[in-house]
Order: sequence, then structure tokens, then C-alpha cells
Amino acid sequence: MIISKIREDLKSHIGDTATIRYNLGRNKYESYEVKIDKTYEHVFLVKLKDREETKSFTYTDVMTKMVKITY
Repeated sequence: MIISKIREDLKSHIGDTATIRYNLGRNKYESYEVKIDKTYEHVFLVKLKDREETKSFTYTDVMTKMVKITY
């Protein structure tokens, strides 16, 4: 998957609810229910639904499957 394709896909889902599963390594994962907030050139921002917190991830994280997004 190409980074520009990932960026365009996320842009089309701004404002949508998604589940993000983040690989911490050594078979450890964190899952978040999020709302996709903003996209920038190298990162995208999401707002957690259960807390007033914003997290950022890179498109490279998605490409290397460190982050999995389910819409």
C-alpha cells in the first residue's frame, strides 16, 4: 500500500468512527474507539471516544501494519 493512498483513504473518513488497534510489540496491543479528526502530510490525528484525548499516528505506521484501522 502506498502512503498517498492511505492518506486519501483517511481523508475520506474524516469525522467517521473507527477502531484502531496499535501493536506495542511482544504480542501486546492497545485498542481505541476513535473519531478521525485531521490529516496532515505525514501524520493523522484521532480523538478518543471515551476520553478527551487526541492521539497521532503516521501513515507509515498503517503501511507497516503497526496500526490497523477498522471503519
